[in-house]
Amino acid sequence: MPADDGSDRGVPRLRIVRRALALFVWAYCVWLLLTWTVATEQLITAAVVSSVVAAALCAFDEVAPPWRLLNPRLLLAGIRLLLESLARIVRANLELAWRIWAPHRPLRSGMLIVPTQMRSDGGLGGVGIITSLIVDNQIVDLDRENHLLQYHAVAVPEGDRDERAQSVNAPVERMLAPFVRGDRS
Repeated sequence: MPADDGSDRGVPRLRIVRRALALFVWAYCVWLLLTWTVATEQLITAAVVSSVVAAALCAFDEVAPPWRLLNPRLLLAGIRLLLESLARIVRANLELAWRIWAPHRPLRSGMLIVPTQMRSDGGLGGVGIITSLIVDNQIVDLDRENHLLQYHAVAVPEGDRDERAQSVNAPVERMLAPFVRGDRS
C-alpha cells in the first residue's frame, strides 16, 4: 500500500483546505445576504449548508478567497466597481422608465457585437453578469475564439464596434481588471 504523501491527485492538502475554507466563507456570506437574518437557527443552518457546498465544490478548481478583498487596492477597486455599476443601473432604469412614459422617443433597439478584452471564464462571467444588470444592454452570446460579445440593446449606440464597446462593456472590463489576474490581452 503506498504511503500517504499528503496530496490528493497532485494537489497538496493545504491548497484543498484553503479552497474549501474560501468556498465556505463565500457560501456563508451569500446565505446571510439572501436570508438577511441572524437568528441562531439560521446561522447554524448557514454553517451546515455552506460546509456541504464547500465540500462538494472544493475538488474542482481554484477559488478567489474572500480575504483577498482585504488588499486595499482591491478593496478600493471593488468599492469603485460597486458604486459605478449601481450608478449605471439606476441611470439605465431611469432612461428605460422615461422611454416607457414618453413613447414618442425613437426606439433604436437591436443587436450589437462588441470586442472584449476578457479571456478567462471569471472575467467573461463578471462582464456578462454586471453588464446584464444594467438594463439597457443584455448579453445574448459570446464568441470566445474571436473575443466578441453579442448584446441586445434598448438603444444601440452609434459608431463602430470599438466605439460601441466603450459605451457597453469596456468600462466594466476596466473596473474588473484588478480582480482577474492576467486576463486582459
